[in-house]
Amino acid sequence: MTDFSSQDTARMKAQRQSAQEQIRELTQRANDTLELLRSQRDVLRQRGMNLPGNSLDTLKALKNGVDKLSNVVANVLLELKQLRELVNTSSIINSSLDTGDVLNQVMDTVVRITGAERGYIALINRETGQMDYPVRRGIDREQMEKGDLVVSSSIVNEVATTGEGLLTENASKDNRFQGHQSVIGFQLRSILAVPLKVRDDVIGVVYCDNRIIDGLFKASDLNLLKAFANQAAVAIENARLFESLQMQVAEMSEARDLLTSIFSSIAGGVITVNRDDVVTDCNNAGETIIGRTRDTIMGFHIAEILLGMGSEFYESLTRVRENVIAERLTVRPSLDGVKRYWNVIMSPLRDADGVTQGVVLVIDDQTEIRRRDEQLGIASNYMKLKLENIRDAAALDMGGQEREISMLHSDVRGFTTFSEQLEPERLMEIINAYISLASDAINLYDGVVDKYMGDAVTGLFNTQFNPQEDHALRAVRAAMSMKYDLLALHEVLPDEQRLYYGIGVHSGMAVLGNIGGAERKEFGALGDAPDLAKLLQENAERGEVLISAETYALVQDYYECEALEPRKTKGRADFTVMYRVLKHKKRTGTLNLDNLDF
Repeated sequence: MTDFSSQDTARMKAQRQSAQEQIRELTQRANDTLELLRSQRDVLRQRGMNLPGNSLDTLKALKNGVDKLSNVVANVLLELKQLRELVNTSSIINSSLDTGDVLNQVMDTVVRITGAERGYIALINRETGQMDYPVRRGIDREQMEKGDLVVSSSIVNEVATTGEGLLTENASKDNRFQGHQSVIGFQLRSILAVPLKVRDDVIGVVYCDNRIIDGLFKASDLNLLKAFANQAAVAIENARLFESLQMQVAEMSEARDLLTSIFSSIAGGVITVNRDDVVTDCNNAGETIIGRTRDTIMGFHIAEILLGMGSEFYESLTRVRENVIAERLTVRPSLDGVKRYWNVIMSPLRDADGVTQGVVLVIDDQTEIRRRDEQLGIASNYMKLKLENIRDAAALDMGGQEREISMLHSDVRGFTTFSEQLEPERLMEIINAYISLASDAINLYDGVVDKYMGDAVTGLFNTQFNPQEDHALRAVRAAMSMKYDLLALHEVLPDEQRLYYGIGVHSGMAVLGNIGGAERKEFGALGDAPDLAKLLQENAERGEVLISAETYALVQDYYECEALEPRKTKGRADFTVMYRVLKHKKRTGTLNLDNLDF
């Protein structure tokens, strides 16, 4: 709709005034003529004469016709005024996207064009389905907005339910509302209510009433208000949708800013790639790690950004994207001629519908840590030294020394399947708890933690650093301690996160010393002992502690064991028997947790 211009308004006002003046003049002339005929009739009668037949009646009929015409013209002019005002107001409310502003303009217009004592706009609450009354108008607007709601809710609900307008000249005498307590209690008379519809859906009701005057509203008011309500409903809905959209945009912007802040503050490098392995984002730490800015890598294939990653890296990237599982690996790329050490965790990047859109790479740069560890020395980095056990300088012979040792080899059962079910951060937290438990058990019996290999831990007893005559007994006790301590850990973990160890222990000869080249050396054991300890661990089922015949010969006075045929031999003809440790042998007057059979 288009607003009337000031010239249009002035012209219509002049025309209305002219019509009104002509009607008034015509009425006045009819009155004057009627009075003149009456005076002439009296004069003629004195002289024995009369006016022409029916002349006076005809003039009276003419006057009545003029009066009726005057009323019709007045009503038409009123309707024209209402329509003009309605057009202007409709244009204004449809130009606003503020819900409160639109509601107020609608209510003001309704009260103005109907002459109602009071008016309400009721909107259906989208969450509760109940009626809300956001706008009220009346003769005392301030009092209306502060006072209690004085409206026939039954009429409002009826209009909302039927989608039809309602008009009554006197509600208290209208048979349709005899049982409505609100009509009786509030002494309502003239009522006018129409639905607010948007595409045949009722979103609310416009309600007007008057408690004093009967028949205030006419059928023309109902039709006029229906037409206006259709326009108003669209304007209200548009404003509500716009405000809802603004709120969603604000929430999305807030969430985006929060995610951006979190993304930027992550200590590790984070790089995201799409399904074609093209870089889509990179955080500040990632820029530092790879030595390139975000803007220079966006839109490039990951292979163009990270050089020298090796085939294993790209094979893992493909598996994560296609199988929707997380993986971790260690890579040693060369950037700008410098060898780097990175721990990389790859996770599928899913959208809101759970569809994989790419992969997120979390890079933990261990380069400086590895260099520092190497500089600190092999012994202090890879073993827990018991300095009180070092009897003389000869004990630090790292060139190679043959000794009888006991070696413990443990591995977490079911870890591969378990790792597919958790996010990388939670996975690392849980597996570290299992590895720490194994390390603590080895340290408790003065063993040396030899290596961490993924979810596997190895321990050495009776090395140059921890000479022990009872090394076999200590190794078995450490293994059983791991088994028992695992129950306490399970109490704080949910069922799906409860894993078990498979543990093997062997006692035999081994060569102990530094292993490695000039750039990197670490203390380790060579010989049959490490191989057989690992084979025993591979034979162990979840929760089992298996020991070799050599270890059994050294601990049989302390532990009850069950002889078993090996499940795997790997071609070793001399590996014909292994022993499952059951429990510690009972000793009179001694309470030992090893007596408990788990």
